Amino acid sequence: MRRRTARLRTLTMSAALALGASLMIAPGPGAAATEPPPVTDYCGDNCADILPPGANGNATLAEILSHRVLGTKPPHADDQLNPYDALSSGYPGLTDERLTEFFNDASFGVEPGQVASVTKPRGDVTITRDKKYGIPHIQGTTRYGTEFGAGFAAGQDRLWLIDLFRHIGRGQLTPFAGGAPANQGLEQQFWPQAPYTEQDLERQVEYIRSTQGERGKQAMEDAQAYVDGLNAYRVKSKNGRYFPGEYVLTGKIDAITNAGEIEPFKITDMIALASVVGGLFGNGGGGEVESALSLLAAQQKYGVEKGSEIWETFRARNDPETVRTVHDGTSFPYAGKPENARGTALPDPGSVAREQLVHDREGGARSPDGAAKDPVRAPGRLKPLQGVFDDGVLPAGLFGGTAGGPDRRKGMSNALVVSGEHTASGNPVAVFGPQTGYFAPQLLMQQELQGPGISARGVSFAGVGMYVQLGRGQDYAWSATSAGQDITDTYAVELCAPGGGTPAKDATHYLYRGTCTPMEKLERKNAWKPTVADSTPAGSYRMQVLRTKYGIVTHRATVDGKPVAYVSLRSTYRHEADSIIGFQMLNDPGYVKDVASFKKAAENISYAFNWFYADSRDTAYYNSGANPRRAKDIDPSFPVHARQDYEWQDFDPADNTSARTPSAEHPQSVDQDYYISWNNAQAKDFSAAGFGMGAVHRGDLLDDRVRALVEKGGVTRASLTRAMAEAAVTDLRGEQVLPEILKVIRARPIGDPQLAKAVEQLEAWRQAGSQRRETAPGSHAYAHPDAVRIMDAWWPQLVEAMFKPGLGDGLYGSLTAQLGVDEAPSAGHGPTGGHAGSAFQYGWWGYADKDLRTVLGEPVKGWTEDAYCGGGALDACRDALIGTLAAAAAEPASKVYPGDASCKAGDQWCADAVIHRALGGITHRAVQWQNRPTYQQVVEFPRHR
Repeated sequence: MRRRTARLRTLTMSAALALGASLMIAPGPGAAATEPPPVTDYCGDNCADILPPGANGNATLAEILSHRVLGTKPPHADDQLNPYDALSSGYPGLTDERLTEFFNDASFGVEPGQVASVTKPRGDVTITRDKKYGIPHIQGTTRYGTEFGAGFAAGQDRLWLIDLFRHIGRGQLTPFAGGAPANQGLEQQFWPQAPYTEQDLERQVEYIRSTQGERGKQAMEDAQAYVDGLNAYRVKSKNGRYFPGEYVLTGKIDAITNAGEIEPFKITDMIALASVVGGLFGNGGGGEVESALSLLAAQQKYGVEKGSEIWETFRARNDPETVRTVHDGTSFPYAGKPENARGTALPDPGSVAREQLVHDREGGARSPDGAAKDPVRAPGRLKPLQGVFDDGVLPAGLFGGTAGGPDRRKGMSNALVVSGEHTASGNPVAVFGPQTGYFAPQLLMQQELQGPGISARGVSFAGVGMYVQLGRGQDYAWSATSAGQDITDTYAVELCAPGGGTPAKDATHYLYRGTCTPMEKLERKNAWKPTVADSTPAGSYRMQVLRTKYGIVTHRATVDGKPVAYVSLRSTYRHEADSIIGFQMLNDPGYVKDVASFKKAAENISYAFNWFYADSRDTAYYNSGANPRRAKDIDPSFPVHARQDYEWQDFDPADNTSARTPSAEHPQSVDQDYYISWNNAQAKDFSAAGFGMGAVHRGDLLDDRVRALVEKGGVTRASLTRAMAEAAVTDLRGEQVLPEILKVIRARPIGDPQLAKAVEQLEAWRQAGSQRRETAPGSHAYAHPDAVRIMDAWWPQLVEAMFKPGLGDGLYGSLTAQLGVDEAPSAGHGPTGGHAGSAFQYGWWGYADKDLRTVLGEPVKGWTEDAYCGGGALDACRDALIGTLAAAAAEPASKVYPGDASCKAGDQWCADAVIHRALGGITHRAVQWQNRPTYQQVVEFPRHR
């Protein structure tokens, strides 16, 4: 074992002298400091990570043009893509020694012979980049300098992306990037979830500074230093004409005269950016109005008592058969169904209407399909880039739902952690990372931070990288998966007329604790003009939301004949960046030293995440989140009357504060034999916030494999990585549900030769592991293409044939609106639309599995007594399956995989393939489908401080 000691300051200074590459800026007051002591890396060579496509996410106009015309790419734009892709084919022969073929060495520092460049944006900080991947290693002699360097490096790697996302956070994407329909859709989807005035954002900064003690003050000083560094790069790149070329393409800067501006960054932009990160990955709950509507549909068909019972079966708040992260049976009750609920405010049937968001559409805003184009006259050399953003810079469905609607975020990370008791070395092993979609550049950026009170390497979301958010310290590593527990509730505020009388359904006053109170109107007036990048005709519109003390208005309805507004209240609203304290602690080697201190750091993160930890001795899990302490006997699955006795305990609307559940009530564990998480249920009685935590979950793909490894013993980094990689190319339906399907079908002989052939193909695929993997690297063909095609065509038809006749059109439609039937890799459902990698997160596979086992007479927990398929009769159920199988088997590949801008119709491999969604001018090749984290660590610490 090699002991790595990173003397970054020594390395960077000697390299600077040798290369003559220093970029000197005079240090600010107090910048001078003595050489920091060396940082000891206790991981040896046992820490690895990867983040495709590459560290460099910026490209000048010349680089973008060269890429589009000649196919070239800027340095380090895609050098992590090939090793990431190769694991899908190379994992079967993986050993510890071969891990570096598929992952980067994630040791601290840069070896002297591997220094590619050195930058000194101030006298108290050095940014060293390695030759292999160009990752920034930031070493500061002062705290301010360290954070300034982090901001400067963020500008070097992600300036355009950071600017893009601050405008999303502020609800101003279309004026910045263009009026493409996807851009309109995205800002209309996100802004109502986190609408703020500038004063609101400033108040959140002050809240952290004034209420979170010394750490809060330090966090805001760090954030300001980070912004200062980002702005320093913004100015230098603009003056030096090496800024991202997208600023020219979107009309912000003139390519000839350099006239124009990159708007300065402010600390409030960090709050807006944090709201985007939280909205994408750290939120949970919502959708209570939709839940109420599906409950009413069930009650309408079956009556109140039976309809409610059936609804609860499908809701599966605590499915006894679901896979859990804490699997030792420890109970952590939260957000469950009360025996006698109080305050529930179900709407009158047919009375619900969604609140109007968009008003006063003009010009290009009147053509929502984007058919009309008004291209500008572009210089000849820019013709290859004309219309590059006509389809938007980001997919319209990035945030997975609407304000107050069901949480449908996709691709939320996985983790595999094994206790040292079951490993070959006796030290814990972890393979974990966030599944944040595939973008170019990535939303995350890699960095190492070394400075006073900071020692970490890993990734941070671009623009809020004051600290490493997922990564490793000197002798420990941590990661997270999205937890999604219910931290968002819906209240029904009773409308009123300020002068008395009967209020209209669209009234803008409501009762707050007995007083008729005006709603606050928040607006965004957005306008755009066509640019080289976006040919959408000039247009404008106004977005408007109404804010109450109980949250944002999402719907109007009547309850018991009285007009109400349904409003959505998220516990992290007005607290978008409070989690900065926990991240600060995780980066502090003087704070995190063991399991107990890790847990305390995670307690300070208000986002809904599952946190995992490993050092040389212990493993741990902790579920974070600002879980509101609700009033007694409130059912959080449905809207609640907005009355004081039904409010969150100690609720104060001024800063949206309330009592929270104590840390002891959050799911947690230390040194369990193993942990897995793939956005599955956390623990017994910790209720799911929405539909989808059933008997079959993609977490089973990990749990089954890791359990088998643990039972065998001698787990290594390679064997745990193989388990992850195999799950990443496995079809959940084929592995977990197809066996029951085939049992029903084989209950009688199959007379039709074509059907018999289809069944044989499916059986052969199942026996081979139900994989969607290339026969060889670069073959672009699956070993069982017909079986995969049949399953993709069959599943939606199969589910409908099983459930729709029994549930009826209305209830089936309501339930499928709550939980989609399928998420095959080839479907356009993920964080980036199609080609998103993440698959099988939400679907009806658990329902189908339970129902088929009921038909077969096998033991089932948490299901109705009578099956839906065929009315519970085996022969009738078999007929339904056979009939849909015949139709599916006859569907040609060109229909199952209809093609898109990247793939020809019928190209199965391409339909599944991961394609990085270009957020700028650089694109990347398609790679083999993998259902795995975007950024991933493989760690095993042999030593501890």
